[in-house]
Amino acid sequence: MDYSKSVIPSHLLGDRGSNLVVINPGSANVRIGLAHQDAPFSIPHCIARRTTGANESPRRNVQDQMLNSQVTTAQHVEREKAYDIIASLLKIPFLDEEVVNNSYPRKTGRVDVLSQQSNKKESAFTWTDVSQQITDLPLHDTSELPEGEKPESSERRCREFVCGEDAMKISPTEPYCLRRPIRRGHLNISQHYSMQQVLEDIESIWDWILIEKLHIPHSERNMYSCLIVVPETFDNREIKEILSIVLRDLRFSSAVVHQEGLAAVFGNGLSTACVVNIGAQVSSVICVEDGVALPHTQITLRFGGEDVSRCLLWTQRHHQTWPPIRTDPLAKPIDLLMLNRLKESYCQIYEGEVEAVGVVHSYEDGLPPGSHKTRLTALNVAPMGLFYPTLLVPDVYPPPPRSWFKDYEDMLEDTWHVDFPRRNDVTEGLYPGMNNNNNPLQMWDNYPYMSNQQKKEDNIGLAEAISKSILSTGRIDLQRKLFCSMQLIGGVALTTGLISAVEERVLHAIPSNEAIDTVEVLQSRTNPSFVAWRGGAILGVIDYIRDAWIHREDWIQNGIHVGGVRKYKDSYYLQAQPMCYINS
Repeated sequence: MDYSKSVIPSHLLGDRGSNLVVINPGSANVRIGLAHQDAPFSIPHCIARRTTGANESPRRNVQDQMLNSQVTTAQHVEREKAYDIIASLLKIPFLDEEVVNNSYPRKTGRVDVLSQQSNKKESAFTWTDVSQQITDLPLHDTSELPEGEKPESSERRCREFVCGEDAMKISPTEPYCLRRPIRRGHLNISQHYSMQQVLEDIESIWDWILIEKLHIPHSERNMYSCLIVVPETFDNREIKEILSIVLRDLRFSSAVVHQEGLAAVFGNGLSTACVVNIGAQVSSVICVEDGVALPHTQITLRFGGEDVSRCLLWTQRHHQTWPPIRTDPLAKPIDLLMLNRLKESYCQIYEGEVEAVGVVHSYEDGLPPGSHKTRLTALNVAPMGLFYPTLLVPDVYPPPPRSWFKDYEDMLEDTWHVDFPRRNDVTEGLYPGMNNNNNPLQMWDNYPYMSNQQKKEDNIGLAEAISKSILSTGRIDLQRKLFCSMQLIGGVALTTGLISAVEERVLHAIPSNEAIDTVEVLQSRTNPSFVAWRGGAILGVIDYIRDAWIHREDWIQNGIHVGGVRKYKDSYYLQAQPMCYINS
């Protein structure tokens, strides 16, 4: 039974959830759905726009191609060292060790794929048809034509843009460029991808999903509210820009923001937990006590499931099990789809040599996909890279440059008592043509303010990050409780054997002078890949008062939450009412 249905009466879920859209944006996927749905739509968070060719020199199939870097010699050496450390733990041969010289007795396991799933897992992706039927005649004119006859003015033209998985399956020969508006947990702003383009792409993707998947046209948006579950990695300005997209551009009547970690706790019906979110491109750790997220415990790690997929490719190539085909997950998004599926199907964590026979596909420009039956080996190594990130070499796909982001003002703290000096290097406000000189409350983007919310991006493994985050709470009673209340979320959390590996590695990562001898990962009551979305839906449905919600008119006119003690309230301060309801 769905957890949310067990704590929320069905009539309440139906009534209050039918006009509440919950959006949980991520670097690789965006999860969107109505709060009363059992599960959200999970759509690849990307868009391919048609290029004219005139302004493209050279023409790029992927917007971020210019940012990707090659593995350096030093990184390669560190990767090989990490492999051998992992090999020792898993009792498998070292990277370049001959089997005959292996000091460990051979222990081989085979990964079996369920028969009902094998067809799907071995079927090839097909290239997207980017054309669409265009007719110049009004709809009532075309209906008068004989059945089966097309109007003479009808023709097929290339779509201006394609969203979601179809965007990732466009042939490189087509005149399209794929864009990911969020990368490594931040808006993907760079010298090749302007802020305006990023924001327009987010709006286009979300608007397409609202119309095509949720069937909510523009004319009805004012009847809906929106709850945004934002990643812990988002800066304050990023949150403000997302709010502007939702309220100003997508035209929702009201909106509220909740942090992903706290939403995940609510999604599993907990009050205290260490939330470990392993996303596609970023992993984060944050502790929650009695329904309140503790900002100083947050740690961000710049690697995730897509890095594991790329590492799977590297291990197969090193062991010469990969067929001689041109597989490039950074330049050919369809290859990344294939590698993600192989990872989800075959990667597991347990001791011994893990092998499987799978089907690898080649996607050459303009040609039908080719199939190659392949023996895959060392399938337990790549996911162990979460604990030894030098194996993953995440710097090959670096985070966006951070020069654009300034924490002018903390949306999570009360800043009314601070006397801010005026900035000379920023514009008058977010909206052109507005004169904010007479109302300082409207100038929220014009003040410098360094947040005390820590955005740590440590180059450490997952186990060390968990231990460091929990120990930073400073209280032994809370530490013991958190070490026994670890919650894994994100698609990677479904990896077989990961829970045991996390428990074992975290126990080893705790310093010997700490009085902690027990760790436990709690079983998730909701699918880990969308538990934060589900928690957002619960928070939105049981939030009767809605004093933290921002109305469209207020945001457009003032850019702030009018009438509140704080300029903006978010889930760090939403404690008693929702948690009391869940625990009652």
